Amino acid sequence: MAFQRFIVCGDSYSEGMTDEVIDGKYRGWADRVADVMTTAHPDFTYVNLAVRGKLIAQVVQGQVPVALKLVTGKETLVSFHAGANDALRPGYQASIAIPLYQDAVRLIAKSGATLMLFTVLENTGNKGRGSEIWEKRFSEFNQGVRAVGAEVGAIVVDANQEKFFSDRRFLAFDRLHLNAEGHKRCADAVLERIGLPFDPSWRTPLPPARKTPWVIEKAITVVWFVTFALPWVVRRLMGKSSGDGRSAKYPTPVKWPLR
Repeated sequence: MAFQRFIVCGDSYSEGMTDEVIDGKYRGWADRVADVMTTAHPDFTYVNLAVRGKLIAQVVQGQVPVALKLVTGKETLVSFHAGANDALRPGYQASIAIPLYQDAVRLIAKSGATLMLFTVLENTGNKGRGSEIWEKRFSEFNQGVRAVGAEVGAIVVDANQEKFFSDRRFLAFDRLHLNAEGHKRCADAVLERIGLPFDPSWRTPLPPARKTPWVIEKAITVVWFVTFALPWVVRRLMGKSSGDGRSAKYPTPVKWPLR
């Protein structure tokens, strides 16, 4: 189907962190998908409401109402992805987060738009006690995503079906967000699901990684902790988010591409 409009709701994953930067904005998988969608429909427009660091409630309250006003019917594709930031928080409660997510999905589905959901990648290749806890939380959350996706007939893009995505080399140095190659592959996976031209090599695993000397690995971990992990902990203690004060990339429909 040639969609006339693409509306994106979510957090850093949908904003595009940490893909290549174009005109001061992260590109991201959604921009890459829009690059192809615009070639399939002469009146295509693009909206990206996603902002890094947002929790499910913030996406539901701040983005979903805006998206619903812009839906024009089945020819509008709405992407909704949230939940990873909730699951990363110490006080995460699945009994609250999953129903909130599912209610939002049902609301969007009632608009008549074509709806696309995403699971959270459970195994990112990171190691440690924290990764084990998050993997368990993500697995439970994903069950809720798949269940409500089946209920409303949404497109569900499930990276967990592709084991090669657990390769840490698809992540940026922060060990949390996708790098350019990761975003490119996600874009191709989405394009395949919506029936538009895509690069089939997106399923090809990366060649075997070279062993990193122990000393270098530890030095990288120290730099990572100081640069990313410690500031994240400080923000949590102060009740702040990386998305505070930030606005969406494209809050109103724009003809695409801009350049």
